[in-house]
Amino acid sequence: MRPIVPSLWFNGGLEEAVAFYTSVFPDSTVGDSLKMPDGTLVTIDFTLQGQPFNLINGGPDHLFPFSEAVSFIVRCEDEAEVDHYWDALLSGGGTESQCGWLKDRYGLSWQVVPVEFEELAQSDDQEAVARMMGVMMQMIKLEMPALRAAFAGEDVPGA
Repeated sequence: MRPIVPSLWFNGGLEEAVAFYTSVFPDSTVGDSLKMPDGTLVTIDFTLQGQPFNLINGGPDHLFPFSEAVSFIVRCEDEAEVDHYWDALLSGGGTESQCGWLKDRYGLSWQVVPVEFEELAQSDDQEAVARMMGVMMQMIKLEMPALRAAFAGEDVPGA
């Protein structure tokens, strides 16, 4: 069986979008595309860090805009990775949301999440998790020094 592939409806600009995404994520490749006889690009396949995607040209009518109901999680090993993906995905007109969420220039939602945050959130110490989650709910980009401090019951930097 072949992998399940997210197919994302774009309103034109498929080649530009694929160029953007493959520039943000290392180990990315561009695959096959399908064009109409007149040369209009209909679909294009690409892979971001091993995850295949397909973009479909839905035309200029904006029938199906993206929403936060679907998002992609970028799990980051450290603060440098968080900063890299946060800044790169916001570049060219993206918008910040909260709790580590953002929308890129195309309106696609992303969650930029430190792996350490996910690990702490799985702790059996529910009071520590609740403190950390309370701080997280006030954040735009997830900042591990403050989240670590809240988890530990210490003063939160910058609060």
